[in-house]
Amino acid sequence: MSHLLSELWLAQASEAGAVGATADSIVNWLLGNGGALFSLINTVILVLTAIVEQLLNAPAPWLLALVVALLGLWRVSAAFGLLSLLGLNLVQAMGLWELMVSSLALVLTASLLALAIGLPLGVLAARQRSIWQLTRPLLDLMQTMPAFVYLIPAVMLFSTGAVPSVIATLIFAMPPVVRLTVLGIRQVPADLIEAGRSFGCSEWQLLTKVQLPNALPTLMTGVNQTIMLALSMVVIASMIGGGGLGDVVLRGIQQLNIGLGFEGGLAVVILAVILDRLSQSLSTPPSRSVRDRVRSLAMLWRIR
Repeated sequence: MSHLLSELWLAQASEAGAVGATADSIVNWLLGNGGALFSLINTVILVLTAIVEQLLNAPAPWLLALVVALLGLWRVSAAFGLLSLLGLNLVQAMGLWELMVSSLALVLTASLLALAIGLPLGVLAARQRSIWQLTRPLLDLMQTMPAFVYLIPAVMLFSTGAVPSVIATLIFAMPPVVRLTVLGIRQVPADLIEAGRSFGCSEWQLLTKVQLPNALPTLMTGVNQTIMLALSMVVIASMIGGGGLGDVVLRGIQQLNIGLGFEGGLAVVILAVILDRLSQSLSTPPSRSVRDRVRSLAMLWRIR
């Protein structure tokens, strides 16, 4: 499959202009010289995606829905926990649970990889201006390039399926966490940094004890935005074999089936709301105890 795609790429290269021809040359060079590296990346992403999906499929659907609801009860509110439980049960009733889990595994895998690369890069860029000057134009390019464009080299280098979907999603979703990590660290008050240095903190201690804790709300906003952007790629990734809920929406578009498209879109919305609120809640400790939230839930059901 990869060989056929390479031949198709070469056949189309003559139609591109000078800039496009340069991009063609780069991809062709990578195809010819990076086979071992791309094979390793392919294996790592496949294994990571499989592990995440197996973990999500390990509990029964009702148990996973209950765990998410209890997590929402603890981190957000009683009403959110109840709505999460109802929403996930609605997904199960529509027969889209397995597809939702597949989409969630892809989103979480891409988000974890984006955070694993983006957070350290953001820290380095915040502390080394030269790295930020090199990184910023790349982030601008990654954020402004149409998402569909990422699919082309991803398919050429990794064929179709989950791996190019994760790669394209990673590239699309990583810029916010890098930018907001840089912003959060640079916004730490100078007097706190000077106080840390005056108490004899090393650079590592200054980063872990002063800068990162104070930048945590901004960092978590970056994490939230990365997860949301990764989820927004679900439908686009389905065009290259990403699977999951994106396939349902794509089939609805292709068949002009409003009901099918609405069900797929509704499942994506439910998943997006749950991920959004839970990831937002991680930036601050719970404002109320679980007991208070259970009491609120009881009042919601009018239990005396």
